[in-house]
Amino acid sequence: MQDLLQRLDESRVIDLAQPYYPGMPHHPNHPPFLYGLNKAHGETTRDGVSAAADALALGGHVGTHIDALCHFSLHGKLHGGADAIGCQSYTTGLSVHHVDTIEPIFRRGVLLDVAATEGFEALPHDFVVDADHLERAADRAGIRVFAGDIVLVRTGWARYWHDAGRYVNGLRCPGVNREAAGWLSAKGAFAGGSDTIAFEFVPAPSMPVHVHLLVESGIHIIEALDLEALSAEGVSEFVFAASPLRIRGATGSPIRPVALSLR
Repeated sequence: MQDLLQRLDESRVIDLAQPYYPGMPHHPNHPPFLYGLNKAHGETTRDGVSAAADALALGGHVGTHIDALCHFSLHGKLHGGADAIGCQSYTTGLSVHHVDTIEPIFRRGVLLDVAATEGFEALPHDFVVDADHLERAADRAGIRVFAGDIVLVRTGWARYWHDAGRYVNGLRCPGVNREAAGWLSAKGAFAGGSDTIAFEFVPAPSMPVHVHLLVESGIHIIEALDLEALSAEGVSEFVFAASPLRIRGATGSPIRPVALSLR
């Protein structure tokens, strides 16, 4: 135990989550983040003590979040062949592959800094990330991707987070294509993630990357990450730690991921 605590003390913790606030970016297919202070200090007091409290409302795919495997289906089938319609209910959600089945995540993470590798502060909105781009970013960092890894792809778009219009950009954003998704699945990644709202290149009406990873390969997707500090500090290999909320039946959940790297 002492060795573990010492290693933690020697590690640098880098926050990979974006903040939540009213007006923050959100995918138009999902509800926005809503916040209200519903109990203010001074409304009620007892012996001079008062408490404030708030109410939150948001979609499971708003902000930094992870997609459960039940988020997408293909020809009526979920990952593993389960019938999507037979597994769902408006009151209880999905009965298989829901977000409550995702264990807390403590895995090796790698950063593939495509933006820096290709000479951009932030990739143009029409930049399609293919398998060669991922290979070049891995070579630049001197790392290999192994089975079970969390593979994070930096486009540089996290810097636009506080400008919702520019970040969402009418759903015209850089991202990986189907070939790059095949690269991730061939490596056996546990999850692929990025700093954009959709992970894959959009517009993409049939969402081939989501279909390939979630439905065909059983690989999770993490979206709306903040990868700027990792890039600025040159951290390309780290422990990725995060946990989804235990929402039974849900197709996704907010997470607060962190990267742990040696100082």
